[in-house]
Amino acid sequence: MADIIKLQTPLKDEDVMKLKAGDVVSISGVIYTGRDAAHKRLVECLERGEKLPVELAGQIIYYVGPSPAKPGQPIGSCGPTSSYRMDPYTPAMLEQGMKAIIGKGPRNADVMEALKKHKAVYMAAIGGAAAVIAKAVKTCEVIAYEDLGPEAIHKLEVEDLICFVACDAAGGNIYETGKLPYIKD
Repeated sequence: MADIIKLQTPLKDEDVMKLKAGDVVSISGVIYTGRDAAHKRLVECLERGEKLPVELAGQIIYYVGPSPAKPGQPIGSCGPTSSYRMDPYTPAMLEQGMKAIIGKGPRNADVMEALKKHKAVYMAAIGGAAAVIAKAVKTCEVIAYEDLGPEAIHKLEVEDLICFVACDAAGGNIYETGKLPYIKD
């Protein structure tokens, strides 16, 4: 197994630039959730010249619509959703200084170029591990678009959320190479 790189949010350019496609990371700190409905509203805010309901500089957005929390838990299952649905909105979000995205599945060429341009990374969480991922969430609070239910923007405090870098800021892309450094050929 590869060494795990510890990341603390908010992220800086130097945090992101040292990451390579295939790296395993452990994230601690605040991250935000958002799926396509929330992203559409965020981009519409930007197009109208309005202030966003969340400061994106240095932040991570996790593409997830968490299920309701069980009593005594901060969140229910929270597995990644397919990232391609956010492709039309991602370059605009990265322009706001967002440094990382968590989801699953490949991204389009525009997103790949925006990652390089804005020194950001795309990380993948393991689909099917939603209950395990939820154990890394310590607090969960809706901060915008409550009417969207699970697709509202949530502020999560996480501790040791494990992901791997799928696409790095230099253009490395595990979906193209099919290789992870910790798997022997």
